[in-house]
Amino acid sequence: MTGAPQAGPGRLGRAPQAGPGGPGRPRRVGLRSLRSALGLFTILPVRAAPEIGREGAARAVLWLPVTGLLLSVPAAGVLLAVQAGGDSAPRRLLAAALGMGVLALLTGALHLDGLADTADGLGSRRPRDEALAIMRRSDIGPFGVAALLFTVLVQVTALATVAPGWPAAAALAVAAVTGRAAVVLATGPGSPAARPDGVGALVAGGTTARARIMTGAVLLAAAAATAAAAWGWYPAVRAVIAVLAGLCAAGLLRRLAVRRLGGMTGDVFGALVEVSSATVLLALALTA
Repeated sequence: MTGAPQAGPGRLGRAPQAGPGGPGRPRRVGLRSLRSALGLFTILPVRAAPEIGREGAARAVLWLPVTGLLLSVPAAGVLLAVQAGGDSAPRRLLAAALGMGVLALLTGALHLDGLADTADGLGSRRPRDEALAIMRRSDIGPFGVAALLFTVLVQVTALATVAPGWPAAAALAVAAVTGRAAVVLATGPGSPAARPDGVGALVAGGTTARARIMTGAVLLAAAAATAAAAWGWYPAVRAVIAVLAGLCAAGLLRRLAVRRLGGMTGDVFGALVEVSSATVLLALALTA
């Protein structure tokens, strides 16, 4: 398995030549970057650039939080639809499972695949090159199975613990966005690429400090403001705590990957999404 995209509208390679500048160019670049992010990290049929280089990939990764927000809309819709049929504990569990399942489906299980490969590589306790070779294998080992089961179980049960209705939908959205914001924060100069190829090589160390700070600040402000406006100050505090917990969990995993693997890979970035999302939902459940 591998957490790096193998096919899709946006292929990895040489960046296309930019067109002439103009008043609408920033907007066109932004839309092109969003399409690239959707083409690389989802199964949505978007018109993305046929090839993407390091600069284009770095711009695309900045749109990952927006991608997470877009993906959370149909997932939350399924969650709310199932919950509307009753408020029993089994139905809430089913709604949470289907909501998280929609997220996995829309990404082609890309991040879950990366989580399994990362767990196998780090869990092997082999030297760097051997661990990276294990992560490239097409099979899944015991550490990968355990990581998948545990993470998905935490995500589903924690989401089912959150109050049904719009609070649960908001929790799903915050988890999806925070997991992808964690990827943006992990693309600084302290996170080099572990391999010379793949998504890790394209985006590792590719974002500016300003972009990373803005990503974290906007995420925290949006989560707090939305929760405060809808439910009051205590839910806003819970949202901030959950976001910070998710980002910290991803930061710890990033540090472990850099120390053990020498840097980041597409698999590790996928693992960051899943671990961060699970931590957000767990924090929201525990502070309910």
